[in-house]
Amino acid sequence: MIKSVNNYPISQIFDIEANVVYNVPKYQREYTWGKPQWESLFDDVSYNEAGYFLGSIICINHSGDALQVQRLEVVDGQQRLTTLSLLFAAIYQTLKGREKELDDDERFELHKLKNKLVLKSGDDQLRVIPQIQNNNQNDYRAVLSELGIVSKYPQPLNAGNRRIYRAFRYFKDRVGGDLLDTTKPISEMIAFLQKVSQASLVKIEVESHAHAYTLFESLNNRGMPLTSVDLIKNKLLAQLETVEKGKVDYYFGRWSILMEYLGDDYSVQERFFRQYYNAFKDSLRSVINVPVATRSNLMSIFEKLINHDPMQCLDGVESAGRLYSVFLDRTEDDSLASIDKDLLDLERIQGLPSYVLLLYLITHREKLGLEDKHLVEIVSFIVRFFVRRNLTDTPPTRDLTRLFMTTIERIANNTGGEVVRIIREQLTGVSSTDDEFRRKLEGPIYDENYGVTRFVLTSLAERGMTKESFVDLWRMQNKLFDWTIEHILPQGANIPASWIDMIAEGDVEKAKAIQQSHVHRLGNLTISGFNSALGNKDFQTKRDRTDRDGRYVGFKNSLNLNEDLANAETWTVEQIDARGKKLIDQAMELFDLAQR
Repeated sequence: MIKSVNNYPISQIFDIEANVVYNVPKYQREYTWGKPQWESLFDDVSYNEAGYFLGSIICINHSGDALQVQRLEVVDGQQRLTTLSLLFAAIYQTLKGREKELDDDERFELHKLKNKLVLKSGDDQLRVIPQIQNNNQNDYRAVLSELGIVSKYPQPLNAGNRRIYRAFRYFKDRVGGDLLDTTKPISEMIAFLQKVSQASLVKIEVESHAHAYTLFESLNNRGMPLTSVDLIKNKLLAQLETVEKGKVDYYFGRWSILMEYLGDDYSVQERFFRQYYNAFKDSLRSVINVPVATRSNLMSIFEKLINHDPMQCLDGVESAGRLYSVFLDRTEDDSLASIDKDLLDLERIQGLPSYVLLLYLITHREKLGLEDKHLVEIVSFIVRFFVRRNLTDTPPTRDLTRLFMTTIERIANNTGGEVVRIIREQLTGVSSTDDEFRRKLEGPIYDENYGVTRFVLTSLAERGMTKESFVDLWRMQNKLFDWTIEHILPQGANIPASWIDMIAEGDVEKAKAIQQSHVHRLGNLTISGFNSALGNKDFQTKRDRTDRDGRYVGFKNSLNLNEDLANAETWTVEQIDARGKKLIDQAMELFDLAQR
């Protein structure tokens, strides 16, 4: 629930008469603003009218006693508040350096400026308390100490190279360069200070982290807004700190390991937390019972889990995260070696929604009585299911999460082969029919779904490989596949004359019609390691191309996928149709849901 929303001038945000401090939690990201943001803030205030809007901040008000110091937890806006404080500090130093020139009113402004940075009540109570990462808080206190605003505080090692000191120096140079020309009156500096004080911020106070998160997607702040995963981390580690004092670094280290499991991609991190709840919903229902975790309710779910038992929550996500990293091929697990290849295939075919089910199955593997043979059958079956689903869009994407959650409910009290049977039954019941799957394979499959097309072609090619002849068709360099899909009949708008003669006896319009109807069909597609080098070349050149060592890299490249091409002299509509029928029959067999 939102407690208050108000548009305040900066002077009121930093009200010298108010016992309000803005505390940045320890586990928010460190101060990250740099010169572009410093410059933008300074110029916005300088060149716009008084009252310029600088953005918004979101705080959680935990205070209960209005007579005590009111500590607001800053969950969004710490970059802005810290930067404004450093700007005030730079102005303070500049005015202090010309204190002898100040009249009584201007000295009073200098005095007020000090109390924007520390409370009047004394004890060196900072108005804005930066978080501790990368020495942010220590550097900030050292800056104020050098100005005589707080008690003597030693400058941390290498502070001058970090962002707090660099921001302070930037503003000191700007204030000095723009305003401290001794030929200009002090009144210009005071006028600039007043413009800063008159600029405005929207201050939003909420009751919880969950309520804070609901605001983030609708606010377009100047800074770098927190994600739901950031907020889960902040909430979790803050609660753990209250449970076990003095173990902050230990728990932060465990969180860091979890993030190493998941990687840097936020979409993967967020998907993991949703799938964690959806996989283990039944065991969590005594704490929170919502039908399904979504992006919009994720923070409220984890806030309740954390409030209930932060240690249990960390243990749970850490254990699941370790397993998830195996799914993502980031770590290895000898106990899952039997399904390594199938897990890779599942990721390649974009079967990610099934991770909900796999998290549950492997976590409860012993209770469910699942042996290696059961896992192999389950994961390979799910791969086949997703080949068909992703090509036919049956069942639709919106139904997948609930499908796997329902499957979990139905297998919960079963073991071994019965678990396998239920999974097969559940997924087969909603999958496309063989006729629907075949119709999609017979159509312009490349145009329908490139990802499925590549997976089908590589799977068919791998069937003909031996251990000695194995080629990694998924190898990548510079984020690009070494082996790519090659259109045998070229797909370009300008069909080469050699191809017009071959497929249409010189009839350009007929050639275009054939190209339109057949170019993206399975029979006209193969895998090549030199796709860009083959392109629009004539059929024989594509077939016989070799590298500088004399090895075949065209259609004679030894892939069984090209056995119809290696000795062909021509490439016609009839040959495309015949090869297509053969490959489709092979694909129907390879991705048959009934096979064991």
